[in-house]
Amino acid sequence: MTRAINRDNEKIYVGENYIMAEEQNQDQPINQQHFLNVLAQYVKDLSFENTNAPDSLRAGQGQPEMDIKIGMDARKIPHDKIPFLYEVVLNLNATATRGEKNVFIAELQYGATVEIKDVPEDKHHPILLIEIPTIIFPFARQIISDVTMQGGYPPLMLNPIDFQSLYMDRYEDEILKSLEEKEAETEQ
Repeated sequence: MTRAINRDNEKIYVGENYIMAEEQNQDQPINQQHFLNVLAQYVKDLSFENTNAPDSLRAGQGQPEMDIKIGMDARKIPHDKIPFLYEVVLNLNATATRGEKNVFIAELQYGATVEIKDVPEDKHHPILLIEIPTIIFPFARQIISDVTMQGGYPPLMLNPIDFQSLYMDRYEDEILKSLEEKEAETEQ
């Protein structure tokens, strides 16, 4: 599903490998292989706390309550030969509790180093916080699943995440404000 802010038929960002060709006012498909290069993927930090083991592993205690938090960070990496090199980090935190006691806490920072080419710099932000997390999430999901299983619990299978909706929910006001400013400039 594609989500975009549409004001007077001007699309800010449309997912699924499209960006807006502003000067032509039409969508231009972009082949992901040409504009994005994932150079590395890695575990930046991993922590698993099994604070009440072995008591928390006894049978018949019921399912723990899960609290899942997801965050994304992106930063530009200075490089002499690659002008648009970035690090994107997906932060996952899963806390399982029974009553007042923590059963386990799993925290993962999973990173990717990426190069973006042939895309205007003002379009990089949604690529970094939508496309890259979408690409790396399955790997991070597998790591969380494996570490909870190694901790003695059934594997924690995180549901797929709609990073585009998260992005739009977080940045919608800023995008609309930017559009209004741009519109005001063109009217003058």
